[in-house]
Amino acid sequence: MPWPKGTYPPSYKNLPVKLREKAVEIANAILEESGDEGLAIATGLKKAKELRQKKKGKD
Repeated sequence: MPWPKGTYPPSYKNLPVKLREKAVEIANAILEESGDEGLAIATGLKKAKELRQKKKGKD
């Protein structure tokens, strides 16, 4: 089940808003492709954190 705007998996509840939004965006794309909710949640969070680290490195 994809997460519409403003909703997210419970495991994302303590994330900063911008990171959570990016993680949900990534997770929804993975969910659409694979259909595996667990994989989508884990990968969405991992990739969003990686992107945040890359962005911090550029500043």
